[in-house]
Amino acid sequence: MSAAELERFSINQMTVKQLSMPELVDACGRSGIRNVGLWREPVESYGLEATAKLVRDAGLTVTTLCRGGFFTAIDPRERAEALADNRRAIDEAATLGTDTLVLVSGGLPAGSKDLHGARERIADALAELGPYAEEHGVRLAIEPLHPMYASDRCVVSTLAQALDLAERFPAQQVGVTVDTYHIWWDDTAPAQIARAGASGRIHTFQLADWTTPLPEGVLTGRGQIGDGAIDMREWQGYVEAAGYTGAIEVELFNDGLWARDGREVLAETAARFVEHTR
Repeated sequence: MSAAELERFSINQMTVKQLSMPELVDACGRSGIRNVGLWREPVESYGLEATAKLVRDAGLTVTTLCRGGFFTAIDPRERAEALADNRRAIDEAATLGTDTLVLVSGGLPAGSKDLHGARERIADALAELGPYAEEHGVRLAIEPLHPMYASDRCVVSTLAQALDLAERFPAQQVGVTVDTYHIWWDDTAPAQIARAGASGRIHTFQLADWTTPLPEGVLTGRGQIGDGAIDMREWQGYVEAAGYTGAIEVELFNDGLWARDGREVLAETAARFVEHTR
């Protein structure tokens, strides 16, 4: 694979979570991969400043940091803790040199059936966090998750819902994450991608394939690109027609991939990226 073929490829850290931070950075260097999406937990484990120096010295660009969010709690103490944690996440993103913090907004609180109220609490949190993020050069990217996650993980299930929230705020503060795994089923999504692009709100684009049967718990069901039902070139075409020219992350939660050698999975993922994108 040439450097040109991998120019826009970003490996999300969760795809190869079996690799330590130094192993991931070394493997990227040896493979000609220049972009990486990081997660807060392994960054914290290795050390924020140490991670920032490691990726900077290796010449890697951090395309996103995952994740902020979980804004839907009703209890005032829990809400205050969530806001404080998201301010820390913004600080971490700025230290790592990425301009994009991906948000998983949160599911329904225990005992609640009020989707509308939960979404309004997300908007309230964004109103507080958006200016703080902008001050630190970080954009908040709301990620709609497939509806099967609406009760426990994310009450924002479609790009339309994500944009209805994001458009209350300046685009340099709040936009969206476009992830094929979560939106491929939605025939309104292409129009919503165009809507997002028109206002400069596509903050990151991620790939994962849809394979069935889903595993128990469904969280680790993201398939290796090319193994499932999603036409990656089609979705890349939509985001590019909407003006997106940034990195393309591959983010996979997959027990089978995690059980394999991480360097082998990284090489395979890069090869699949080249094969299934343009």
